[in-house]
Amino acid sequence: YRAPEGPTERRISGSEAEPGLLDLPWEDVLLPHVLSLVPLRQLLRLQRVSRAFRALVQLHLAGLRRFDAAQVGPQIPRAALAWLLRDAEGLQELALAPCHEWLSDEDLVPVLARNPQLRSVALAGCGQLSRRALGALAEGCPRLQRLSLAHCDWVDGLALRGLADRCPALEELDLTACRQLKDEAIVYLAQRRGAGLRSLSLAVNANVGDTAVQELARNCPELEHLDLTGCLRVGSDGVRTLAEYCPALRSLRVRHCHHVAEPSLSRLRKRGVDIDVEPPLHQALVLLQDMAGFAPFVNLQV
Repeated sequence: YRAPEGPTERRISGSEAEPGLLDLPWEDVLLPHVLSLVPLRQLLRLQRVSRAFRALVQLHLAGLRRFDAAQVGPQIPRAALAWLLRDAEGLQELALAPCHEWLSDEDLVPVLARNPQLRSVALAGCGQLSRRALGALAEGCPRLQRLSLAHCDWVDGLALRGLADRCPALEELDLTACRQLKDEAIVYLAQRRGAGLRSLSLAVNANVGDTAVQELARNCPELEHLDLTGCLRVGSDGVRTLAEYCPALRSLRVRHCHHVAEPSLSRLRKRGVDIDVEPPLHQALVLLQDMAGFAPFVNLQV
C-alpha cells in the first residue's frame, strides 16, 4: 500500500491496503480534519487495526500541540503514555494528572527535553517526581507560562527558587498544598517573577503568612487571581496590602483564613473583586432565612 503523495509519503505492504479512508491525503485531510477530532483513547484502539493505521496514528501523535492524559482515561499505564508521546516534539500544553500514582523523573524528563516550546504543564498530584524534574522543566522550557504543582509535597523552597530564576514568562502558578513552602520561598518568587504573575494559588499551606502576601502585593501589579484558602497565618494586614498595591485583582479566595476580618475585605468588595467569603450581614440573613420562623420577616426586610 502507498499512501497518496504529499509532503510526507508512507509505504505500506499492499496486502494490508485499507481501501477508502486511507486513500485520502494524510497531511491535507486525515490528520487535520479527521484524526484531530478523535479522542486519544480511540487512537490507541485505532492503531491496532493495521500497520497502515498505526503509521497514520504515529504521524498524528508526532504533530500534537496539546496532550491531556485525562482524554485517555482516569488511569493511564506507563507503557501507553510512553508510546503516545515517544515522537511528540512540538507540544505546547501537557497535562499528566492521571499519571500521578507512578509518574517519575525518568518518565517525564525525556518528554520535557523533546518539547522545549511547552507553555502549559499540569502535574497536579504527581508525588513521585522530584526537584530534578522541576529543574529540567525550568531549564529546558523557557516559554513556560502556566504550571500546576498542586499537591506535590516534594516542592520545596530550593525547587521554587530554580523555577523563579529560569522561567521569565511565568504567568500562572498553582502551588496548592505544597506544604514545604514557607514565606521566604514565596517572597523570592514575588521578587523574581512578580511583574508577570497573573494567577497564583497558595491554598492549604499553613506556613504562608502576611509576609509572603505583602511581598506579592508589592511586586505583582498584574495579579488577577489569588487563592489563599486555608492559609491560617494570613491576616488582615496582608489583605489590606493587596487592596493597596494590586489594582488588577479580580478574585480572592480567603475561606478558612480566620484572621482575615471584614474591614480589610470591604475595600476590595467596593472595587468588585470576587471574594469567596460573604459579608457578615449577608451571612446573618442567610442563617435567618434557614430558620422557617424568621424567613418571612427577613424577606419583608429585603
